[in-house]
Amino acid sequence: MNYTRPIVLTIAGSDSGGGAGIQADLKTITVHGCFGVSVLTALTAQNTVGVQGIFPVPIDFIRKQADSIFDDFTVAAAKTGMLHSEEVIRLVAETLSAHPGISYVCDPVMVAKSGDKLLMDDAIHALKSELLPLATVVTPNIPEAEVLWGNPIKSKKDKEAACRAIHGMGARAVLLKGGHETGTMSTDLLFDGERFHQFSSPRYETQNTHGTGCTTSAAIASNLARGMDVITAIAEAKKFMDTAIRFSLNLGNGHGPTDHFAATEREKERYQVLHGLQKAVEYFSSHPAGHLIPEVQTNIAYALPFAATHGEVAAIPGRIVSLNGHPHASGCPAFGASRHVANIVLTVMRFSPAHRSVMNIRYDKALLAKAESLGLVIRSFNRKDEPADVKEQEGSTLEWGTREVLSGAEMIPDIIFDTGDVGKEPMIRVIGADPMEVVIKALRMGGIQPN
Repeated sequence: MNYTRPIVLTIAGSDSGGGAGIQADLKTITVHGCFGVSVLTALTAQNTVGVQGIFPVPIDFIRKQADSIFDDFTVAAAKTGMLHSEEVIRLVAETLSAHPGISYVCDPVMVAKSGDKLLMDDAIHALKSELLPLATVVTPNIPEAEVLWGNPIKSKKDKEAACRAIHGMGARAVLLKGGHETGTMSTDLLFDGERFHQFSSPRYETQNTHGTGCTTSAAIASNLARGMDVITAIAEAKKFMDTAIRFSLNLGNGHGPTDHFAATEREKERYQVLHGLQKAVEYFSSHPAGHLIPEVQTNIAYALPFAATHGEVAAIPGRIVSLNGHPHASGCPAFGASRHVANIVLTVMRFSPAHRSVMNIRYDKALLAKAESLGLVIRSFNRKDEPADVKEQEGSTLEWGTREVLSGAEMIPDIIFDTGDVGKEPMIRVIGADPMEVVIKALRMGGIQPN
């Protein structure tokens, strides 16, 4: 069979440190399901600390690379990064003009993360006059937009004015990235010639953001090659970058790279979590453990590594009920299926990221006595000590109680229980690294020898 993938061309410099440039582009293009081809414009001696040297590729050889690509491949989208000189910019503009059907993302690379200059001053006019009119999207950060616009950017009004001005230079859409700003959120501003659109994600405390511009533009180009419209392509690229930065790599002694494979790894982990939870539920259901199910029924939560939201915690929709003396799941595992047990496991993970699973079972002094005889570590909280402001917030009690226990604990306990309150059923919560561990603990507490 003849398989194919959309072809994405990156025209940029090489980063010997692997975090930016051609290396970052090709990784990004690959994980987006496209086939990456490249034209190198310059070689850099570079690492996470800085740029130690730049060797421009001779212009004739850049042309030869481009000819080799277009003579043999049908390119769906292209992106440019480090172009270094006016001569290279004019050659790239000539090449792209000869292929007008290609979606083109212009990343106006001027300065490396370390502060080293990557674009000659006399090349800026050529960038504005030759490349921007060809661009489907141009993706400046704030310092780059200030250079292109010619004015400082200090406010939202300035950002909008800069976008309008750069759009007036010929680009069909302008994405002004907000990574250089401060605040809890990182917001990118898109102007499509008619209206503004915002794309926001949490700002993470990390210095490992080397190559974010290259990676963003490569992701947008890949999404365009796959047939997405500009707004969708940018929105999906923003999600991809959020994961890449959140799980950025602490490599080298300076600004480490983002993790281009983080989103792919996350998808694999989602499958593993769902599969692991399903296996544990089936195992639990194979035992006569109906007596462990409380009136409010049981649920088992299993979180992704480093989970931070309910959507990153899997549980059983409809919970687990007792049927003919055996546990019976009302549905298949799904992410975001339970806020209550998710609140507990997310709180536990703030103290110990390795403890990613929690299960609630019926409160019974006999179960606690059995747990103690098994050597399990038991802790409790009293709902009567709950502050009034916490009680007023629906679903906050379990987070508060878990935090109360763990704040003073030397280790993560196996069991956290409470004896209930008015209208609140007493409950035992079993904690572990994974759902099979918590199920086995619960079965043993119930006097059942796991098979």
